[in-house]
Amino acid sequence: MGRFLRTASNFFRENRALTAPIDFIDLQAQRRRLGENLNAAVLKAVSDGKYILGPQVIELEKRLSEFAGVKHTVTCANGTDALMIILRAWDIGPGDAVFVPAFTFAASAEVVALVGASPVFVDVLEDTYNIDPASLEAAIAMVKRDGKLKPRVVMPVDLFGQPADYKKIEAICTREKLLLLCDSAQGFGGKLNGRVAGGIGDAATTSFFPAKPLGCYGDGGACFTNDDNLAALLRSIRVHGQGSDKYENVRIGVNSRLDTIQAAILLEKLNIFPEEIEMREKVAQRYNRKLGASNSIRVPHVIDGAQSTWAQYTLQVPDRGKLAAALKAKGVPTAVYYPIPLSTQKGYKHFPSAPTPVSEKLSQSVISLPMHPYLDEATQDRIIEAVLESV
Repeated sequence: MGRFLRTASNFFRENRALTAPIDFIDLQAQRRRLGENLNAAVLKAVSDGKYILGPQVIELEKRLSEFAGVKHTVTCANGTDALMIILRAWDIGPGDAVFVPAFTFAASAEVVALVGASPVFVDVLEDTYNIDPASLEAAIAMVKRDGKLKPRVVMPVDLFGQPADYKKIEAICTREKLLLLCDSAQGFGGKLNGRVAGGIGDAATTSFFPAKPLGCYGDGGACFTNDDNLAALLRSIRVHGQGSDKYENVRIGVNSRLDTIQAAILLEKLNIFPEEIEMREKVAQRYNRKLGASNSIRVPHVIDGAQSTWAQYTLQVPDRGKLAAALKAKGVPTAVYYPIPLSTQKGYKHFPSAPTPVSEKLSQSVISLPMHPYLDEATQDRIIEAVLESV
């Protein structure tokens, strides 16, 4: 009788996976796993009453530094602010060129324009979606020939979770005497030859937006650096340019602090983050094995020595619209990151740009499938079968 009940239970569980709605990202599965530990952490933060830069924020910064292998972590209100306050600390402004990929989210170029500098768009590699070192060199040469802007910063994005090719990028930055700011909003926790994304470059940033691999239940961000002076500037700028006293303002700053409740949530999530990266890797490898057999699908490529956090699982297909419609009809959600390159966006097309043919091609062909650590094999198979039937 017991064996029959177990068999019946397995049948109904598997059958439910074949019919249940599919989440693009299942944050509630993670929430259930964290359970009472998360509830207790939030309640303690509320009960302690230290809601701004409380002890949980200090503890989180310490643990993030240990995780990334850096001396300093400075948390802030969101990932966009993290980029901006670093640029402000470096005194990046009018007349300066900051090199950013054309194929990424708008925040990468937005912060450059907000500090008064000029984003210069660079093409990406077709197989990894990350900044193309050859295009970067061409963009630097273009700016130097034109003579109107001074090259100052390279800002690669660890798109979809994979670290950029930092060996080549660091060599370019060293030769050209440029600062390297790594945008690891999607890639924090990934690795390249043993180095953790977040611990690469003169400084790095991440985002704790809920959908990120390490996300809170609101907005949040962090800056990472080994530079003592930079860390001190960041801590000042995030609190209105504060000096040694609350009401001493020694520079122009902003109001950009991670609140204590979000820090408490992130501390609990950080406990399971390494395991969740491994779980994402297993999902991605299974996708790759089964979808990679199709001649109509180009699956993601991870460079030698790299580990992705798989913030997104993104394919290239010949007819994205057809596939998206077919998957929607079968209950499989999809998303497009990103449908328009920054170099052609209305708000940014007046800024300098290297040729971006790959970014323009990708914007027409990429499509992302559900990806999260708790995607069970039965649901994966349902997604895979739907893609192979529809592509």
